[in-house]
Amino acid sequence: MNRVNEVNNDRPKNEGPTFAQLGVRDETIEALAALGIERAFAIQEYAIPIALRGSDIIGRAPTGTGKTFGFGLPIIDQITSAEEGADGKPQALILVPTRELGLQVARDLEDAGKTRDIRVLPIYGGRAYEPQVEALKSGVDIIVGTPGRLLDLYKSKHIKLDKIAHCVLDEADRMLDLGFSEDVEKILKLLPVERQTMLFSATMPDTIMSLSRRHMHRPMTVAADVTGPDQEAANNTRQLVYMTHALNKVEVAARILQARGRGLTIMFCRTKRAAQKLADELDFRGFAVGSVHGDLGQNARERALRAFRSGKIDVLVATDVAARGIDVPDITHVINYDSPEEAETYVHRIGRTGRAGATGIAVTFLTWEDLPRWKIIVKANGLDIGEPVETYHTSEHIYTDLDIPEGAPSALPSELRKRDGLSAEREENVEGDARKSGRGRGRGPRGGGDRGRGRGDGDRRGGGRGASNEERGTTGESGEAPAPRNRQRRRVRTEGEAAAPREAAPERAPRTDPAPRAEGEGDAPARRRRRRRRPNGSSDRQTGED
Repeated sequence: MNRVNEVNNDRPKNEGPTFAQLGVRDETIEALAALGIERAFAIQEYAIPIALRGSDIIGRAPTGTGKTFGFGLPIIDQITSAEEGADGKPQALILVPTRELGLQVARDLEDAGKTRDIRVLPIYGGRAYEPQVEALKSGVDIIVGTPGRLLDLYKSKHIKLDKIAHCVLDEADRMLDLGFSEDVEKILKLLPVERQTMLFSATMPDTIMSLSRRHMHRPMTVAADVTGPDQEAANNTRQLVYMTHALNKVEVAARILQARGRGLTIMFCRTKRAAQKLADELDFRGFAVGSVHGDLGQNARERALRAFRSGKIDVLVATDVAARGIDVPDITHVINYDSPEEAETYVHRIGRTGRAGATGIAVTFLTWEDLPRWKIIVKANGLDIGEPVETYHTSEHIYTDLDIPEGAPSALPSELRKRDGLSAEREENVEGDARKSGRGRGRGPRGGGDRGRGRGDGDRRGGGRGASNEERGTTGESGEAPAPRNRQRRRVRTEGEAAAPREAAPERAPRTDPAPRAEGEGDAPARRRRRRRRPNGSSDRQTGED
């Protein structure tokens, strides 16, 4: 019998320099030690000494290489804390493309600056303005925000940028891809000319280089390959690849989710619609599942993440963009339900498991159309793997490879449904644009999280007619553009019409074709009058007769 192909790469542990050797402050080193972090990754080794000198930096580093501390630690070391006399105005600004990445960056910086009580505030859409405004009033040292909400707060004069001494564009390529180019330009022009600017991006297209020429002063370039935490975790992960058929993928997935010893599991889909469809299907089959994608409002996404972290659900279906910045420990399985499109995306996906020295399992589904792209991913990542084996839910090897009970059904048996489910996670009542507009959120369905369905939302995607823009999630903050929807304009009745039944409308005579008339017949109806223009430019009114 043909066996499934496995990948198992070995790589030594991080042997980079200590942060003390890079010149990081003792207080920051103490905070990092409390997190179990003692040595730097490559991008941190290159960037930290340059950033501590105050120089501008262009860093080429994919997601998962540790770039947050590469720019974050120098900022923490150079700014003034409240105890040291800071006046509460923000001293550093970090722009990010998505809410999830912003929250993760803010958490990391807050942890690293804990010994000096550095105040870090994440700012993003999909939340009420008031808590963010109150936090700004009470004083903040570092702002991590998405461009749209940041500009809104600036225009309403709730935020001051005149003391910004350090600015970072994190994942700049993604930020421009999502249409933030104009907003980023506006924000950079609002900042003091004398500042340190750092730009980090996985790729360096012409738009990025043009941006750097306009807003950076003699930047130094540093680069790192894909050797960060995700790569290290990937090396601790048992990687399985199956050739599946589109109509049988969900059946194969349903069996894998019944494997012995399976804990928290992330399933990746290529599109928002596919993610929601899969979450609905798994929920129907009895699995405790939630979803995270751009068509969901911020409340719904955070609710699903809270339920996932707390164990109320053990399956999270996500798209790549929505999953950026999400870091959940104790994930045992990653399933690439849809094949990734890039080599870096593959490493980033499977790096969600196998962390902190633990082992994990990553399963990738391929279709025949995915094969050319998959060969590129294999070559780029140096994977020692052959042709994937054709696999169905009845194939014996998936049961032995993943320790699935023999005869596992297509749905989770009722006696195994022990998770509380997404409905057990309390939904936060956040006052935003929905209250201002007087429109409530739609009723959230099961399985895929709070999708805010309302009237007229036939395809069951996030943010129905009853949801506000911020609840649905927009391109500007979620990182994924919602699919366009056509609306029909409803006819509004007059006051008289509203009271009259349909039968009361005036009765019309049936339409009949007129009998042919003889030429010159006297009772022919008058033809419409029209104007005829004379040659001299004047006109007179003529009848229909010539």
